[in-house]
Amino acid sequence: MRFRAFWRLLALVPFAVALAPAGTALGAPAELGVRHRIDVMISAEPDAPILSRLKGAKAELAFTVRLSANSKESKFFGMLRPSFPDIVVPDDPGKPLVQQTKLWEEDVCHQRRGLPKVTVTQLSGHFAEGEARVEISAINRHIGLLVPPDELTPGIKLDPGSDSFGVFYAFRAQTRNSRLNVDLKIYPIDCFL
Repeated sequence: MRFRAFWRLLALVPFAVALAPAGTALGAPAELGVRHRIDVMISAEPDAPILSRLKGAKAELAFTVRLSANSKESKFFGMLRPSFPDIVVPDDPGKPLVQQTKLWEEDVCHQRRGLPKVTVTQLSGHFAEGEARVEISAINRHIGLLVPPDELTPGIKLDPGSDSFGVFYAFRAQTRNSRLNVDLKIYPIDCFL
């Protein structure tokens, strides 16, 4: 009798093993992925000439960002060209020229493949009007060309941090003569694939 029960039990083992993967797959948790959001903020260094000479003046700034965010699920490569036409130079050197603003956000959740590659390639605009008008035109260096008069240095890594949107990684592009900063915050947002 025991011998017959043993063989019946042994006959059920392959059946149980065959069902195990299906049961595990149905109850398995979804894989954790990521999507990214990029915010921008523009400020001036405390010793910037525009802060000392043009307090309260109206300004307009525009810049170009080259963005590459490629994954199997989401592919994006292109140039973003945001502009800010209604800037007022603040009286307080600690206040930004442009408050933190969303620049770009992915719609698709994808596998974790590192951060998007972002590079600020130029910053242009003007401060004030009439004779007091100051033009800004900063670009980054290019091989074979003279160093620009107001060179834009992109990719200055800032300390990571967190705020009300979550954890972020920050990078700065800074102009040499006009002493302006374009800060980019990259937020990795957890999501399920």
